[in-house]
Amino acid sequence: MKKYLVTYRPFLRFLLVFFVSYGVLSLLYNQYLSLYENEKFPVDPFTEQLSYQVKYVSNTFGGQTEIYKFEGEKWTRVFYIDRYVARVVEGCNALSVMILFASFVIAFAKNFKKALLFILVGLVSIHILNVFRISALSYFLYHHPEYNHLIHGVIFPLVIYGFVFTLWVVWVTKYSGFIPKKTDETA
Repeated sequence: MKKYLVTYRPFLRFLLVFFVSYGVLSLLYNQYLSLYENEKFPVDPFTEQLSYQVKYVSNTFGGQTEIYKFEGEKWTRVFYIDRYVARVVEGCNALSVMILFASFVIAFAKNFKKALLFILVGLVSIHILNVFRISALSYFLYHHPEYNHLIHGVIFPLVIYGFVFTLWVVWVTKYSGFIPKKTDETA
């Protein structure tokens, strides 16, 4: 048994750090969400701000988007031109994806400063992509509602998860320190 623990120590360390990081960050996120569940307008501030950023981006590119909140609803409603096309709920804000992203980077980190910088750049990048993703989603749901499942259920999740996967690959191969850099001294 000890032989296996020694052999698989890096993998077991990765799993432990990943699950502890993910658990702690998820717990903190759930505590954050619980602060707003009994409010008159129970949308958390991050999700609400995301909605208004979607409106700004959409309108900047020629859309006619409005955001509405209604008493008791845990989401904002997105109206594109004159039609209700989507609602931005807590799951749309990508914070759970950001937690997954950060937990993976932490689990593969050898250098705290590099990991923290990569996490910050990654979180901002994921958020910006998400704002553009929801803006585009609103546009497509208005113009092509018949493709709702394909657009919302397949393509747009692929975009965000594909981007996070790409960030993970970049982290592991370029910055984590787990893959040794090749030297020019190989002759």
